[in-house]
Amino acid sequence: MANEFLTLAKKRRTIYTLSKESTVPDDKIREIVYEAVKHTPSSFNSQSARAVVLFGKHHDKLWEITTQVLKAIVPEDQFASTQKRMDGFRAAYGTILYFEDMAVIEELQAKFPTYQERFPTWAQQSSGMLQYVIWTALANEGLGASLQHYNPLIDEKVRAEWGLPETWELIAQMPFGKPTAPPGDKEFKPLEERVKIFT
Repeated sequence: MANEFLTLAKKRRTIYTLSKESTVPDDKIREIVYEAVKHTPSSFNSQSARAVVLFGKHHDKLWEITTQVLKAIVPEDQFASTQKRMDGFRAAYGTILYFEDMAVIEELQAKFPTYQERFPTWAQQSSGMLQYVIWTALANEGLGASLQHYNPLIDEKVRAEWGLPETWELIAQMPFGKPTAPPGDKEFKPLEERVKIFT
């Protein structure tokens, strides 16, 4: 019998062509995020990960903010491709924002000084796991997604718009929605070059 989790891992792909439709109710998406945040591991059980789910006008507002920020720094003659990307993300159904609460990390650094330099790295690793868990769970429900990183450019405006704590550091943005086209072919490097097994 095939490993069900690995089957889901193969199903999760980066998909940019998304529509303002969902294959599941919003409550199902909330449940996925709640369960993932609750059960994804973190170093010292810090539970420093934070997530914000944006639907409807809130999702649109995020990409409006991002577009405005980028318009101020991208040369005008190069902005058309940036606008096209922003329009693509805005065309999705919603966006999940991933954060780390730096107050939690700083508390651990003070409590365990021996590991203080490692806690930010460990927090990033935990955040990556959370992103992957949610992304894979969304794929299982027939939703496509991609992972974006417009932080730290938009951090302050995002915190201000949604009244988020100053200690929340934005890590990534994940627009999601019903795919309107399949993902492209993916090439794989030889596994013998990437994995070493000794018996």
